[in-house]
Amino acid sequence: MKKSIIALVALVGLTTTATAQNNVLESAQKTNNYFMMKYSDPTLPTNVKKVRPSSLWTRAVYYEGLMALNAIDPKQRYIDYAMTWADFHKWTPRNGVNTLDADDQCCGQTYVELAALKGGDQKALLANVIANLDHQMVTPNSKKQTSTPKAKTNVNSLYGWWTWIDAIQMAMPLYMQIANVTGEQKYRDHAMQMYRWTRNECGGGLFNTKEGLWWRDADYVPPYKEKDGKDCYWSRGNGWVYAAIVRCMNQLSPKSKEYKELKKDFLLMSKGLLSCQHEDGFWHASLVSDADYPTPEMTGTALFLYGIAWGIQQGLLKAKTYRPACDKAWQALASCVHNDGFLGWNQGTGKEPSAGQPVTFDSVPDFEDYGTGCFLLGASEYYKLTR
Repeated sequence: MKKSIIALVALVGLTTTATAQNNVLESAQKTNNYFMMKYSDPTLPTNVKKVRPSSLWTRAVYYEGLMALNAIDPKQRYIDYAMTWADFHKWTPRNGVNTLDADDQCCGQTYVELAALKGGDQKALLANVIANLDHQMVTPNSKKQTSTPKAKTNVNSLYGWWTWIDAIQMAMPLYMQIANVTGEQKYRDHAMQMYRWTRNECGGGLFNTKEGLWWRDADYVPPYKEKDGKDCYWSRGNGWVYAAIVRCMNQLSPKSKEYKELKKDFLLMSKGLLSCQHEDGFWHASLVSDADYPTPEMTGTALFLYGIAWGIQQGLLKAKTYRPACDKAWQALASCVHNDGFLGWNQGTGKEPSAGQPVTFDSVPDFEDYGTGCFLLGASEYYKLTR
């Protein structure tokens, strides 16, 4: 009798887990199907106020999410869609080999993943991506940082290109990927130097180690405050860094000095972010201040779920402490999905909590591709956690 009860409990547990997995996967499929139907031709440019090629950063983040979805739900149509996009853009950063803008380099992360699937000489296929990083590695940033007037930094720094924290996600994982493709340590070394410059020097240092949170750029370091007197920590900006650290650590040996250095910041951020989550599972656009923007926000929530779920699986975060946060975050994200797959509570592009407001369940952001990418990253990693 006792064995029968144990078996029944085990069966119920398996059924519950399978149901949870199905719900996660169905939500991810629904949002992705909506996107691929709306943007059926991946070569067409975007047209938000002006025409931009589909290799811009917003679309590149979508492809990061698509590749994550493909890892848990392999489908040839996902790969065909992404390959068509990469072939059309000739496996080249947006704005060419000589660009120095991290946003232009973001597409390279998916190029690397696709090159591995394509087979053959990966270095030859990625020649323009490699040449672009080589160019940046010998080019100091000598421009006046007009967007960060409070920066107390040497603007003529060889490493001083990531003057805003979003850039860490856009470019740093690519350096780690190319290090693995080429077998050359110099790419890891340069990426870490650039990361340290942003972390410790830009604006006096953009990472507040006491809080485990990042100021978006030098415009937001103290004495800048929100209207209620609290520091301004932008949710999605912190999400970009958190996701970047995960994506970099995935490319590194856990025994490497780079992994160990990033692990420390990952743990600091995890603790800081956990304290900012609301009871409903969401994080808001402003992480510690609700005075002006007290509503949920999807993209930051998705990126935090992505990182926390990964950290639990890697044994870096205690499940007892962090798993409830993941479960609540997923319930929050699932509530963002409209019947047709459109995603609500998606803050538009910008650099601070006030951008794209008001953010609502029905509001349409200026770009929706990066939001879909963030959602797919979070959903895919949570799906793995439920296994």
